[in-house]
Amino acid sequence: MRLILHAGFHKTGTSSIQNFLYQNKPTLSAEFRVLMRPKIKALCDCACGFSVNRNPLDQGLFLSEAAQALSALDPADPRPVVISAEDLSGHTPGRHRLLSYAAAPALMQMLVQVADECLPGAELTFLFTTRDPESWLRSSYAQSLRATRQRLGWAAYFATLSPHADFGPVLDEIQPAVAPHHVFTAALEDSQTHPLGPATALLDLMQPSDALRAALVPVSPQNRKLPDPVLDALLQLNRSDLPKDEMRCRKADLITQALG
Repeated sequence: MRLILHAGFHKTGTSSIQNFLYQNKPTLSAEFRVLMRPKIKALCDCACGFSVNRNPLDQGLFLSEAAQALSALDPADPRPVVISAEDLSGHTPGRHRLLSYAAAPALMQMLVQVADECLPGAELTFLFTTRDPESWLRSSYAQSLRATRQRLGWAAYFATLSPHADFGPVLDEIQPAVAPHHVFTAALEDSQTHPLGPATALLDLMQPSDALRAALVPVSPQNRKLPDPVLDALLQLNRSDLPKDEMRCRKADLITQALG
């Protein structure tokens, strides 16, 4: 069995890739089994929990959920399995007191361990999408302003996370952690010239037939950029003493007006 895991990282075109997989799922299903976060939510939640606490309980929960998810795959089905879920690498740095993807090598190693037990002989291939450090930081900062009560201004956020914005060191740890399986990377910037965008790198690893690939439909980019004045307004709302529900409503209104 071939198992292709796109396991990270956040804010590197992952939403666009998953939207592409979702929109093209009826076509892809002829040759592939596709799983994303809704199908493996408990596993993703456990990965995020482990990334924060790194304790034996969270490790056990992750291993248990991984075993359930992988054991549910029918080994008699010849179609390769494609899993795309960036939460498998843990929470996004900048949240829950996390500064980096330091838990990702251990999480990938546990996935290999469970796959070896549940799917003997399975061929695992890992894909990690990456992004230029400053571009990633700006996107991560904007998302944290939208989705959390992030109170740091850009300068403070940059100073805190910039030492960890280069994914190279963690990728260097992931490769030996999953050996002899292979790890591939794809920079978001390199996908801009491809008609199918960030999904191109994943498709190259999937190796669909020429006929199926020709039938795939491109999708629009996800998570459009918010103007700086809107980011400033979101920051002020996060720093306010508004109740959570009212703050969320005001933020949603701001974002809707900005994006149309």
